[in-house]
Amino acid sequence: MPVDFKKIADNAIKQGITPDNSIASREWFRAAAARTSNISPENVLNNPEPFELIQRLSMQSIGKLYLFRYDPKTKDKLPYYDIFPLVFPVEYYSDSFLGINLHYLPLPYRAKLMNGLYELINNNKMDSTTQLKMSYKILKSMSSLKYFQPCLKRYLINHVASKFLYVKPIYWDMALFLPLERFQKKSSSQVYSESIKKVR
Repeated sequence: MPVDFKKIADNAIKQGITPDNSIASREWFRAAAARTSNISPENVLNNPEPFELIQRLSMQSIGKLYLFRYDPKTKDKLPYYDIFPLVFPVEYYSDSFLGINLHYLPLPYRAKLMNGLYELINNNKMDSTTQLKMSYKILKSMSSLKYFQPCLKRYLINHVASKFLYVKPIYWDMALFLPLERFQKKSSSQVYSESIKKVR
């Protein structure tokens, strides 16, 4: 069964939780996602509502959040990789893009990184105009964003194996905590251990 994101958001509003980037809102949506089980990235991609499927990214995609399927070119040489990245693009090139895949961190560290990323938000509307004002230079300069390091990956456009699912800003914190990662060659716990070592 796919997750009914809109139903969860509507329930939050009924309880007086506004889908914005306030601490209370973030914690509510993260807790709701953490209680969600029996979800697969395939179901989310195949049942995109209330999200939007996009054929390809562009410079305007920087600082927005996307889920997609990926088949790495060098997968035979990689120690591990995620075939369903959840990514904020940071830089865009003609054949690839650099992005932060949030899946490479355990949930507490994801939350810390996301709290830092909210410092880069361009407005509090949490609609299609909302995105993060980010670049590699900015990420390197802010101590609150130090957890981005193990998450920064380059993705070749011709190895993206699905459309891009655009995650609307009001659902960022829900997507952040959903168990959508699918690591190959190593378990999630092994990947998280490696990521924490890189940060320290």
